[in-house]
Amino acid sequence: MDATSLLEKIAWAGIVGAGGAGFPTHVKLDCKVEYLLINAAECAPLLVNDKHIMNAHPDEVVEGIVAVAEHVSARETYIAIKSVNEDETRSIADAISRRGVHKNLKIFPLDNYYPVGDEQMMVFDVTGRIVPPSGLPLEVGVVVSNVSTMLNVSDALRNEPVTQKFLTVTGEVARPKVLKVPIGTSFRECLDACGGSNLEKFKIIDGGPIMGSVMEGADIDLKFVTKTTSGIAVIPESGNFAAANHDLSVTKILNRAKSACIQCSFCTDLCPRWLIGHRLRPHMVMRYMSSMNFEEKMTPNAVLEEALICCECGICEIYACPMGLSPRQVNKYVKTQLAGVRYQRPDAPVEPSPMRAYRKIAPHRIMARMGLLGLYDKKVQDFDEFTPDLVKIPVKQHIGAPARPVVHVGDAVARGQLIAEADGRVSANVHSGIDGIVAEIGSVIVIRRH
Repeated sequence: MDATSLLEKIAWAGIVGAGGAGFPTHVKLDCKVEYLLINAAECAPLLVNDKHIMNAHPDEVVEGIVAVAEHVSARETYIAIKSVNEDETRSIADAISRRGVHKNLKIFPLDNYYPVGDEQMMVFDVTGRIVPPSGLPLEVGVVVSNVSTMLNVSDALRNEPVTQKFLTVTGEVARPKVLKVPIGTSFRECLDACGGSNLEKFKIIDGGPIMGSVMEGADIDLKFVTKTTSGIAVIPESGNFAAANHDLSVTKILNRAKSACIQCSFCTDLCPRWLIGHRLRPHMVMRYMSSMNFEEKMTPNAVLEEALICCECGICEIYACPMGLSPRQVNKYVKTQLAGVRYQRPDAPVEPSPMRAYRKIAPHRIMARMGLLGLYDKKVQDFDEFTPDLVKIPVKQHIGAPARPVVHVGDAVARGQLIAEADGRVSANVHSGIDGIVAEIGSVIVIRRH
């Protein structure tokens, strides 16, 4: 298959980054690089989607990787897997052996630390190269893609678009599972498929427990699976970091930062971006906030602009800060205030900290600090799939412009049918995951099953 037709198939299938913000894959892979890195680290604690995919569909994953590696002309291709994930490593190695590709496709064993799945951490760990602050891996000859995305590429080679999603449902649920459901399935039905919650009152995390979005359990009926949904974690409504942090107002977070930061610099000392050489100093941002009037418009300066390169991993506030403050939330606030401001890279060369190897934090230690270690120890081994009677499919599940609906209310649609077309290059097609009738069209397309 020539390169153009591969990108065309990827674009037609509506593939976006399955492990992150949802950047359209046909745009990301329109390049030539030295290194193709496949992120199989499953960075977020509790989530096991990628593990399931590597065990259940290793040949398809390798097929997708080989096709992409050929297209981007990668000199070296690495599948980066945590060394502790021995079953998954063996499964992928066997698939590589069956396909007979060895020379340029290798497995790279990663240390088990958080956030090893951050693509800038991965680029440094595998290649030794440092992505410039605010930069992209392409600037150092690398492109990174998720193992789930590679499965979708394999499907696209067989003319199967993205219509379903693997996700982990875990935490305080009766039967934690990996589910495969049509995009647009409600979170409520996903939870019901796992026997419901063990708790009468709870909170929900959309995504991983550290960087996911926390919401009240009562709002579960308002959320639906998208192309970037990675998991649903049910947590107690109190007694843990995620729930407590969700209940703090921005005003309270800022006032606490202003009054209680002791400038110990632990947040900076343990910041993963600082440790690979990026000039990101959360303690300096916190210091600057102590002199600010929050009612006035924030004026950009060299210190505040450092917040723009924060990856929001949360180590600073979950693990590092002895005062229980929230440097990550402060950085997020600064980002909103400086919207439209571009980070100015320093002229000095970027050098990693010699202390980095000694400051990697194991996931179970993070979860213990969050008060969720009991959930971390739960093993998710069951798998299930089902088709709901109704789906609500957003026309924007990706970075870029929303897709443009190409169906009308009352139309009969089939599973896999295009229902919204990419509107511009940085956009993505959307397809129906069920056979049904279009009931509503707006920011979401509602389809009821026959």
